[in-house]
Amino acid sequence: MKIGPKSAAASAISASNPATIVVRGYDLVEDLIGEISFSDYVWLLCVGVRPNQIQRAILDATLVAIAEHGLVPSVQASRMTLAAAPEAFQGAVAAGLLGCGSVILGASEAAGRYTSEVLALGGGAQAVRDVLTRYRQAKRAIPGFGHPLHRDGDPRAIKLFAIAEKLGVARGHVEVVRETERQLPELIGKPLLMNVSAAIPAVLLDVGFPLEGLKGVPLLARAASLIGHLIEESARPIGFYMSEVGAAAVRYDGSVPDGFVADEG
Repeated sequence: MKIGPKSAAASAISASNPATIVVRGYDLVEDLIGEISFSDYVWLLCVGVRPNQIQRAILDATLVAIAEHGLVPSVQASRMTLAAAPEAFQGAVAAGLLGCGSVILGASEAAGRYTSEVLALGGGAQAVRDVLTRYRQAKRAIPGFGHPLHRDGDPRAIKLFAIAEKLGVARGHVEVVRETERQLPELIGKPLLMNVSAAIPAVLLDVGFPLEGLKGVPLLARAASLIGHLIEESARPIGFYMSEVGAAAVRYDGSVPDGFVADEG
């Protein structure tokens, strides 16, 4: 049974024969291994060409910025999974990545689509106002703004914009984020500052990274962090402790049989 649109059965990413592995037109052994950095390789895989120095620096900065932020839910899920199934390292990494969504870590793509929508209208203050109004009328959150911890400004976002400025690549998407920050207090009645999930897509899109790949950048970075957490979990386990503390903090308020007393231990 045919499903989906007809497409050519071809890929431009990799091919191989017994002697050579080709990746995006390069000989993996002769041109890439030991010759380029992993960030270069990520850009090549995603974009199809090798990055220039500025593109490499921006991608590096975003990966470092988003990789680690403490015992957030995705990390807790990963560590508790390894505690329960110590043989399933890959499953524990996957558990952490599956916990990355629109609230935690996964807003970069949505924020990139927002800035792209504004720029499609020509950019500028009026375009920002028009798109913000549409979002508000549809009761949609403005992706990439506000943070429960960094209420006075996300230092990661500020640093990423400073790097883009220093490199001379703070362009249309960065300006959309800044203009959005300027307009939000009037629109919602209080300041709402950008977070790292607005800064990452802005600086990446301004140097030519594809919109469709934005969600992959935080996932790639967080995978590295999860591996670090799981190595520590193996040596200094806290997964079951987090589970115990979490269970103890939640009070049961459902119906009970007569005479039932919950175990408080």
